[in-house]
Amino acid sequence: MKSTRPPTPLRLWLALVIAAVAGPVLDSGFPDLGIWPLTFVGIAMVLVAVRGQSAARALLIGFVAGSSFFLIHVQWATLFLGPVPWVALSLLEGFFFALGCVAIALAYRMLPIGRHPLERLVALPIVVAGLWTAREAWASVWPYGGFAWGRVAQSQSESPLAPLFSWLGTSGVSFVMVLVVAMAVEAVYLRAARPTVRLIPVAVVLVAMLATPAFPVTVDGTLRVAAVQGNSKAGYFDERELGDNLQDHVDATLPILDENVDVIVWPEAASDLNPLTSRYAASVFDQIAEQAGVPLVGGAITDRSDGLFNTSFLWEPGVGPTDHYDKKHPVPFGEYVPDRAFFESLAPDLIGLIGREYSPGTTDGVFDLGGVIAGINICFDIFDDQLLTESVEQGAEIIFAQTNNADFGRTDESVQQLAVARIRALELGRSVVNISTVGTSAIIAPDGGAIDELEWHTADSMVAEVPLSSTSTAALQFGREIEWAVSGLGLLGLLIGAGAAWQASRPAPDRRMARTKKGQPRG
Repeated sequence: MKSTRPPTPLRLWLALVIAAVAGPVLDSGFPDLGIWPLTFVGIAMVLVAVRGQSAARALLIGFVAGSSFFLIHVQWATLFLGPVPWVALSLLEGFFFALGCVAIALAYRMLPIGRHPLERLVALPIVVAGLWTAREAWASVWPYGGFAWGRVAQSQSESPLAPLFSWLGTSGVSFVMVLVVAMAVEAVYLRAARPTVRLIPVAVVLVAMLATPAFPVTVDGTLRVAAVQGNSKAGYFDERELGDNLQDHVDATLPILDENVDVIVWPEAASDLNPLTSRYAASVFDQIAEQAGVPLVGGAITDRSDGLFNTSFLWEPGVGPTDHYDKKHPVPFGEYVPDRAFFESLAPDLIGLIGREYSPGTTDGVFDLGGVIAGINICFDIFDDQLLTESVEQGAEIIFAQTNNADFGRTDESVQQLAVARIRALELGRSVVNISTVGTSAIIAPDGGAIDELEWHTADSMVAEVPLSSTSTAALQFGREIEWAVSGLGLLGLLIGAGAAWQASRPAPDRRMARTKKGQPRG
């Protein structure tokens, strides 16, 4: 017989306290602190707080948990435009977090769970983990391209679970993390079963997570890369003379011009002069490429007839610009203002500070470096699952991640971004050259290990033989399908629960049999 009786919830005041503490605990699992086991503790606190709650209470509990997490996790946003956008972003993401908690609470209340322990220990956690993953995936792409920061998997770039990224991708790792926690929670609550029965499912999943090696990646050669960090005053509101950023990167490049390299990589906004319109900037790009005798990959803002773009150039020695990549997804409220008229009516002074309106690019995301294909992405592109996958599908054997973290000072933003660059290396089976104007800069191997790295806020460069690969990892082949599949399982489970709840709410049919007198005709 199926039971639809919901689990006994915590008292609201206690659930709210746990939710408020869960946010900081969750954040502690991410860089800069990077105490990765605390992410699992934070997930458990959220699940315990919403378990058995009504939809209205789960919405409040989830909002408290999500807001307390994001207010700490993206505190670096205050350095760009101040506290109002930071609070607005955190509360919006907290609301999305809350919607996910409502779905999970409804699953706990409505799923028809029978007497067999596996239904509680396996089936229910699969639905819960699927719903958590679906919420992360949705918030990562909507609205305005989404905000992919704060997915629980992003806390595991240097944990023993890191090899899983090459098999499951980011969403898949989030799923198994929540799955094992949800299993552990049910093992604690399911007092009727023997301890061995309760622990076996969670132990099997946990051992599988820890024992899985990284997907085997074949190295197809190397590319000798020079990556330059100019330590520029490259923030949007930094005071500087026009051309200072370009000069900073020239100065940091000069000591390595005699190195035997195959390519020089500068970060996003390495030049604050557009080399397409500035003869001086073009001559500097020419000089660096020609003296080194190799292509220069560098970033600048380009104002062209079809719009304003955040651009990365491929600058060939003796030839000039032969290819470019325009950032496909400019950052809303940073690089452009969506629905500007509406938001300007709400906060005219604040929105007025954002004078730039970058257009989304339409170019492909790869450069041909004399037979070696490099995938190009700019700043927050590294968080976009689809863009990175597309660059590898277009033949990328190495990833150049050019970024400008100057707007965020010495906050956690740059190390959070570097953690995602490590995850991308594992997911894609590709080396990632993560080069910033100010740091944190590093060259990462396909196994996620650091080949070289630079000190924060110093002018310096990295020169290294960087592995190339054309391996197609399981995450690259099936990562998006895994995301859809586990999210679908969660949503399907919720629909099944809703159907069971509807059936249980219907009045019982009148089963009295009509009686007729013997011999009386029926009709």
